Amino acid sequence: MFEGDLNLLLERLTQSVDEETRGRLVELRDRLVHLNSEGLVKINHSVMELICAKYLILDGYEVNVEYFLDGLSCDIYAVKCYGTLIIEVETGFIPPKHALDPLTYCRARIASKISRYSGYANKFCLGIPPHYLVQIPVVLTKPPRYRTPKEVDEVKDLCDMYYSTPPVSLEEIRNARIHAIYILDVDGAVAREMDLNGYAEKVAQWSL
Repeated sequence: MFEGDLNLLLERLTQSVDEETRGRLVELRDRLVHLNSEGLVKINHSVMELICAKYLILDGYEVNVEYFLDGLSCDIYAVKCYGTLIIEVETGFIPPKHALDPLTYCRARIASKISRYSGYANKFCLGIPPHYLVQIPVVLTKPPRYRTPKEVDEVKDLCDMYYSTPPVSLEEIRNARIHAIYILDVDGAVAREMDLNGYAEKVAQWSL
């Protein structure tokens, strides 16, 4: 089922691309199929990675999925010229054990992702489906020099509620950056990049 779904998606993604782009997407598909056979990736997450990968390849990036760096595995690691980009794909899934604290859990998860991963690339972004209003702590949308010690401590306390092995460090939180949001529409097999301020304004309009 996993491989069949990725094959169907690949057909949709490659209808109007050149052979080089198709070949690169096939390589990424094959890597995801291999990782799935080892129980390391699931379909909802993988289809979003492949959609995002096409967008980046067409934008001139060399793209890797499920890329290992310094003990971490990031969803997408892309390089263009001398610039590096990490994209963490978030489906919005809530584990059953967090059924009574989903909002706090999501805020902590996103805060930890931004803090842990953004130091490994020039640019860090999140990839999300259109139906997920991602919860980004406001302090992490500010340039690091504008964060107060109190704000950093609050993010640290939030992350420590769920992530302690290893914990997210104060230094990681102080220097963390998020640059943009990628909206990944699986139904339409398209990706759209949004600047962080534009996305934050949309979330403010849609939130209760």
